[in-house]
Amino acid sequence: MQDASAKPAALKFTGYQKFVVGILAFLQFSIILDFMVIAPLGAIVMPALQITPQQFALVVSAYAFSAGVSAMLAAGFADRFDRKKLLLFFYTGFILGTALCAVAATFHLLLAARIVTGIFGGVIGSIVMAITTDLFALEIRGRVMGIVQTAFAASQILGLPIALYLANAWNWHAPFVLIIVVGSAVGVVIMMGLKPVDMHLGLKQEHSPLMHLVHTITDPRYLLAFATVTLLATGGFMIMPFSSAFTVNNLGISLDHLPTVYLATGLCTIFVGPLIGRASDRFGKFRVFAFGTAVSVIMALIYTHLGETPLPVVIAVNAVMFVGIFSRIIPATALMSAIPDVTKRGAFNAVSSSLQQVSGGIASVIAGFIVVQNADGHISHFDRVGYVVIGAALITVTLMYRIHRSIVERTAKPAV
Repeated sequence: MQDASAKPAALKFTGYQKFVVGILAFLQFSIILDFMVIAPLGAIVMPALQITPQQFALVVSAYAFSAGVSAMLAAGFADRFDRKKLLLFFYTGFILGTALCAVAATFHLLLAARIVTGIFGGVIGSIVMAITTDLFALEIRGRVMGIVQTAFAASQILGLPIALYLANAWNWHAPFVLIIVVGSAVGVVIMMGLKPVDMHLGLKQEHSPLMHLVHTITDPRYLLAFATVTLLATGGFMIMPFSSAFTVNNLGISLDHLPTVYLATGLCTIFVGPLIGRASDRFGKFRVFAFGTAVSVIMALIYTHLGETPLPVVIAVNAVMFVGIFSRIIPATALMSAIPDVTKRGAFNAVSSSLQQVSGGIASVIAGFIVVQNADGHISHFDRVGYVVIGAALITVTLMYRIHRSIVERTAKPAV
């Protein structure tokens, strides 16, 4: 079956579109850094606050759970406002939540701070997706996603090594101060440079926000996408919270060399991300997703079974694993952006974000109960986490194929 998303990317970015892509990538950098930094800080935070792996998993998942609830509540209103104003509102709250993390001194205060940060930060990704869908055609959306998602790698190259350095030099609060400074600069750029994104307001809107939400979550065309999103979050949320502790205590990599692992992995993925986006537009988004799933399954199996390993091998394994992860995330987000109607893009993305965050939070908690940290710091049963991740990935690829096929069929209808 021909892949409808495999079209020549003849459309080119306008000057303003290039500017928007830069803004969205910069925005994602600060959001992803805030979310990701807590995981590599685990090796420092757990002994500093004297908390267990289960409590740390709860800190990580608290952001996800609060983000999920917030995104679901915001879904009914997501298409009723200028997306720029909505973005600025939630981004301001995100900065304030991060400030609370910067002053948290106990487990319970940190937990509360992550909840506040999640309430605001968890909605931002859905707004970014809606803006992307509004301003960019499907034929070039893979390239946009490739650039925007490369913020993930940029946060590793620039953010995580600096954050870990600051945490090692001072304390684990310092990285959050860094995020506040960077995030405030992003907010100023958005306020000054982004034009209103309100084209959807000229179309007929439902009078009731509640019914808008209900009609979105009950639309048969959207249910399959929501089920797919639920499983897509499993891998990262189960492996990432314990990756730093696993790398230090099981693989034998010192805390001093941990930034090197993230730096080298980030350099690889920041180069590969845009290429994956272009490949998604050129060869088909589902084909690239299937390739990424195969790589992810293999690397998850290898990574979770490693023992003491030389630093170059750890870097290589991490780099290939993230290539697989990006080869799933980029085409999946681009492909699913073609599903919602114009007047439901905000609600669809908000619900998707909610499901992703909640399912990811559940996955993190489950991982916390699966793994056990021994008295010497060694992480046990990490291989079982890998098996769960692999199972979820295999189910997801079958669901994504059905989404791809439905888009192909709908795209072909006008030609009949």
